[in-house]
Amino acid sequence: MPSDRNAIAAPPLAQPGRRRALKGLAGYASLCAGCLAMSGRAGAQGAAPRRIDTHHHIFPPAYLAAAREGVVDSSPGAPTDMFDQWSPRKSLDDMDKQGVATAIVSISTPGVFFGDVAQGRRLARECNEYGAKMIADHPGRFGMFAAVPLPDVEGSLREIAYALDELKLNGVGLLTSYGDRWAGDPAFFPVFEELNRRKATVYFHPTAANCCGNLVPETKVSLEYPTDTTRCAASLYINGVLSRCPDIRFILSHGGGSLPSFASRIDALFAGSPTAPRWPTRAMDEFRRLHYDTAAILNPPAMAALRQLVPASQILMGSDFPYRSAGRAVKEIRDLGMFTEAELEAIERGNALRIVPGLAPAGRRAG
Repeated sequence: MPSDRNAIAAPPLAQPGRRRALKGLAGYASLCAGCLAMSGRAGAQGAAPRRIDTHHHIFPPAYLAAAREGVVDSSPGAPTDMFDQWSPRKSLDDMDKQGVATAIVSISTPGVFFGDVAQGRRLARECNEYGAKMIADHPGRFGMFAAVPLPDVEGSLREIAYALDELKLNGVGLLTSYGDRWAGDPAFFPVFEELNRRKATVYFHPTAANCCGNLVPETKVSLEYPTDTTRCAASLYINGVLSRCPDIRFILSHGGGSLPSFASRIDALFAGSPTAPRWPTRAMDEFRRLHYDTAAILNPPAMAALRQLVPASQILMGSDFPYRSAGRAVKEIRDLGMFTEAELEAIERGNALRIVPGLAPAGRRAG
């Protein structure tokens, strides 16, 4: 458990007696707990903002006008007016309360493609230009993973060039599946080859593939999200995207879904098999080089599974705003007691600075 042991001297236990010893230990534990709580509140009360939130959603007006029904259907349990009430100021207010210096924003499920190629391209462009304006209006406070209109490969390649070269966005956001295809499908190879050439950061958000929705009546579609993330990761490995694209920095939402629990199973299924993918790497090795955000996995069993798969250097803070506040993300990760202060610093800031290009220094607050 993280603590400030080096800065706090333990109460003296020189006098004999079990009662006195226990009292001293209790006092020491209380001091350490108090220091940990103060550390968790530091960003929210007076200190310069420093945290970087890599899982933060926006709802531009043009996007809601085209996709509101799909957004609501993909977000069971969320207040239906939450999306209409969102604004850049809402994001900034939540960030300011919790010491978040920068939020890297993205478009959530269901994405921007709804079967009409022209509409998908237009909607991706409008969302990305909206995000670029947020970045310009509030220097240092926002970044963005660009929206692209997959499964439209040609349109996606054009939007990648525009978003990264002209708008200078920080990476590309993809969904875990598109209709009947998971993201690692060979049809999407040209997109990953281009992203690898650019050494881009790619952020995945889950959705539900056509195969697997409504199999049980009245079941919320979001129940499938952790499994779709796992199938996405498996498809990226099996189809060779991970081994062919070593320069892409991949981020999986929600701690990789159920991948931490099934990674060794996927590895065992293909290692040494006559039908194994003809790639030079093992699945476990590839999964260990991916990055994972903390959104929706801030409970001991889920985080313990992720920590068995990867070290803290591969974990990024994610709030899932506006579905969850940054304050909840900050509190819950510290309440787990699984990370040292150095690891928390990396998760809340350092790891994002290392893998996401173009982030402005913390504390530049024009908004």
